[in-house]
Amino acid sequence: MSKKEVEKTDSAMGGTGLQERLRQIQLNQEQVNQKRASQDVPVENKPIQEPSLKTEEEQKNEFLGSPESTEQEIDSESELGFERGKMPPEARRVLVYLLKHGVILAAQKKTLFEIVCRYQPSIQNHLSDVYLKLVLDEKSGVAFVAQMDESEMEETDMVSLMTRRTLSLYDTLVLLVLRKHYQERESAGELRIIIDIERIEAYLTPFLPLTNSMKSDQRKISASLNKMVEKHLLSKVRGSEDRFEITPIIRYVVNAEFLEKMLETYQNLAHKEGGKEADDVALQSNDSVNLTESGSDRAPN
Repeated sequence: MSKKEVEKTDSAMGGTGLQERLRQIQLNQEQVNQKRASQDVPVENKPIQEPSLKTEEEQKNEFLGSPESTEQEIDSESELGFERGKMPPEARRVLVYLLKHGVILAAQKKTLFEIVCRYQPSIQNHLSDVYLKLVLDEKSGVAFVAQMDESEMEETDMVSLMTRRTLSLYDTLVLLVLRKHYQERESAGELRIIIDIERIEAYLTPFLPLTNSMKSDQRKISASLNKMVEKHLLSKVRGSEDRFEITPIIRYVVNAEFLEKMLETYQNLAHKEGGKEADDVALQSNDSVNLTESGSDRAPN
């Protein structure tokens, strides 16, 4: 076969292959069109479902429960928890701290004081079971445990966890002059009431005849002030050995009326001769100051 005949044969075969490919493409396109047409025609007429008329909030409540019912369940569970003696861990820790130390001051223990305010009803309920009560003054930042009054108790016979301690004459005088200073500075608008040992000595000078001494005794003053710190009536000023801050608790230990009455009584006794006789009278007086002890530390009554 000549060269020209070969080229002519190849050309004819190429043309035939091209036509076959075109026919295949056209057939595929027709099948696609038929498939699309069959999908557009509905097989049967199904009723259209109407959308729910309930709001999203109502549907959510059906699944989770309504807010009102949920709150009631929570309240009932909380009441059952308190009845069973259950408290949140942080509330239990604060209750133990109060029973051990007696006092929480916001200025010193801010976090503990906030927890007391948050769980006040629960803490009060547990304290009342042992004839104690919680005294909380959020404005002054004071929380402490005190013995329940007889008028607050339904039972006549009770066992007290707190022991009353009568202050000595000297400690009583120190307490009174501290309370007097606190009252004066509070009336002047001071928020933090600071006092130093020198001023305390000056306040005590008129009462020296009652102490069987004509001059101030630094050791007695220091010992008395340390007792006031233990009772949380004073707190030491950081960086100073002779300055103290008087805490708001002192208002609950000695009220204004009792303060004036006691100061007047002791001033009259100081003017009399015979310091020992005056000392005996003061210690036997029914108006002597009492503090209560709770746990390892002391708490005001």
